[in-house]
Amino acid sequence: MLVLKFGGTSVGSVENMTNVKSIVSEGGRKVVVLSAMSGTTNALVEISHTISEGKSDEALSLIETLYNKYIIVINDLFSKQEFIDESLQYIDSVFGELRALVSQPSHKLLYNITVSKGELLSTFMFSRFLQQDGVKATLISAFDFMRTDRLQEPDSFYIKRNLTRVLEDNKDTEVFITQGFICLDADGDISNLERGGSDFTASIIGAAVQAEEVQIWTDIDGFHNNDPRFVHDTDAISHLSFDEAAELAYFGAKILHPQTVMPVRDLKIPVRIKNTMDPAAHGTLIDDSAEGEGIKAIAAIDGITAIKIKSARMLQASGFLKKVFEIFEKYHTSIDMITTSEIAVSLTIDDATYLKDIVAELEEFSNVSVDTHRTIVCVVGNNIVNHPDTHKLFQILQDINIRMISYGGSNNNISLLINTSDKLETLQKLHRYVFDSVTV
Repeated sequence: MLVLKFGGTSVGSVENMTNVKSIVSEGGRKVVVLSAMSGTTNALVEISHTISEGKSDEALSLIETLYNKYIIVINDLFSKQEFIDESLQYIDSVFGELRALVSQPSHKLLYNITVSKGELLSTFMFSRFLQQDGVKATLISAFDFMRTDRLQEPDSFYIKRNLTRVLEDNKDTEVFITQGFICLDADGDISNLERGGSDFTASIIGAAVQAEEVQIWTDIDGFHNNDPRFVHDTDAISHLSFDEAAELAYFGAKILHPQTVMPVRDLKIPVRIKNTMDPAAHGTLIDDSAEGEGIKAIAAIDGITAIKIKSARMLQASGFLKKVFEIFEKYHTSIDMITTSEIAVSLTIDDATYLKDIVAELEEFSNVSVDTHRTIVCVVGNNIVNHPDTHKLFQILQDINIRMISYGGSNNNISLLINTSDKLETLQKLHRYVFDSVTV
């Protein structure tokens, strides 16, 4: 069995849905995971915030705008009246629930309930679109099997047991359609795997059904060796190891959710990135093998905050770092990079939600300085830390103000903290050196 995930752009128009239909209609049983239509989740987030702020009229206006968009899609998508009528009835029901939320601005699940509607809408319409053409497709609700535990991690036992039951109850089905992103929490309330979580959903399902392969279909033909938004003439990478892909996804290559490879790597289930607009393209295959050595790709993540913690108490104090880390753990804030000296620790975070509280607690026992508008640039490849040419990176970047370096923590990644204003120059210099054979 295959698991195929299609992102918002892939189901963002009738034309694109038709492309997806052609892909999933090919032989073999499969589970198809869909995101919301492009633009829908952003619209729903705005609706949720407007409701919570008590702006009823504005919220209702936003709901009507989105509703009218779906009416147009339904009339364009279906040719048979029975499917038009059924879809319109479903759309009316979903948007009726959204309108009802307008009078409940303090509802504890307002956000989660609101944003869940996007995936529910896209999967209902697409399942009926397949059925209209005679495909044996069954819509299965993620709420029937996808759940997180008390630690907000996927509840693997629950998921496998309930998903297996759902699949066995529909033995004649060729294509199962389900929602990405959304799930239930340990209390049975509507929750989600956060933005981009549909990739994660697909790999969780892939692990649960022991899939032959998990395919992530998007609007680009795989991982590229640099960010095509900032660097010209980038190339798709044909193969990455799980470790290489995880590093790239975490450090800014937004083509894949950072946690996607985790559920499948131990089971050695390959993940393939494919282009919905060019299905014949090879894409990027991600598996447990590593090919060659040296740098394969460059990625960057913006919005980084650097925190320097300096204290004479740190000198030969065995519990100092533990105290620092406990503060970040308390505020559920992950650390990306860290360097230490005899009396100072420098680290970075990409979520500044609790920065003020974190700094206040750190200042109780140290001097703290904070720098914003920073970017982490990472270079990724198999065993690059030990590659004989790696040192030349620092010659290439001698004119760039590098604030921190993470070298040796992973054999597959070297991370550099720079000013965001230097990002474009850094990416372009690295690209010329690594991929354009510029000598130093």
